[in-house]
Amino acid sequence: MLINCVAYRQGQRLSDFGLDELPTYLGQPDSFVWVALRDPDEAELARMQKIFNLHELAVEDARHGQQQPKVEEYGDTLFAVINTIELDATNELRIGQVSIFAGPGFVLSLRAGSKHGLLGVRERAEREPHLLRQGPGFVLYAVMDAVVDRYFPIIESFDDELEAIESQIFAPGLGRANIERLYLLKQRITTVRHAVAPLIEAVAKLASERAPGVCLHSRAYFRDVNDHLTRIQRSLETLRDSIGTAIQVNLSMVTIEESEVTKRLAAWAGIFGTATAFAGIWGMNFDHMPELHWRWGYLAALGLIGATCGVLYWRFRRAGWL
Repeated sequence: MLINCVAYRQGQRLSDFGLDELPTYLGQPDSFVWVALRDPDEAELARMQKIFNLHELAVEDARHGQQQPKVEEYGDTLFAVINTIELDATNELRIGQVSIFAGPGFVLSLRAGSKHGLLGVRERAEREPHLLRQGPGFVLYAVMDAVVDRYFPIIESFDDELEAIESQIFAPGLGRANIERLYLLKQRITTVRHAVAPLIEAVAKLASERAPGVCLHSRAYFRDVNDHLTRIQRSLETLRDSIGTAIQVNLSMVTIEESEVTKRLAAWAGIFGTATAFAGIWGMNFDHMPELHWRWGYLAALGLIGATCGVLYWRFRRAGWL
């Protein structure tokens, strides 16, 4: 579906038009067009491929979606894939994709599987016409920067969730639940890493001396995007290390809790075992037992068993087993 189609000349918005008028604006001197589509269908992709002379392999990647983030060159056209990451109402990650074709005189952005639009990117770029004069390269930077900046709130939410889990690690009875939450958080961090790690190398190429022609005038801005990605990568690695430590501490707490239970069971087993031993000895049916015919033998036996169990309980209590 078409979002908008705009022509720019010398960094200034020239005109909004429909796709039928697109060939008229292509190739004009000191101008470029920026076409934005959302969830394009086969017919729209085929039409864009024909108008902009896009490589069929790049169009195939844009059509299928869920591609690994990358930047590829097809002649004088640059093809970039960026993953969008959003949190839905249930705090689960929603992965989308933005595919961008940037070439001489045009930018084509295709958004799929994402609820957050890129209209703010266009408005921001139009407020800086001196930068928009750089052409399609600056638009590519602006879209990348907007998508990458949306990673930071996700990282902050991960950090908050980890702090919440860590505050409950020493709470009794939550060992299993904490481990499950930590592993789920680790999986989500891995998902974000899969979106960030491949993009670091790709963006570094756009900021280098050997950057593609369409990005030559915007290399400094791509270095800024690369710095953001590097910061995000370091934050993710720190979170992974913290989760690993939290899991180890949580497992240690589970082990300690199990040890406490084992000690309690062993203490009670010792107390009842002693009582059972006394009862077993006096329960043997021999005729010549000195206590057998004593008038107070039964009460004395119960008293001795109770006293012995009381002493054992006191010793276990003092040792911290009960």
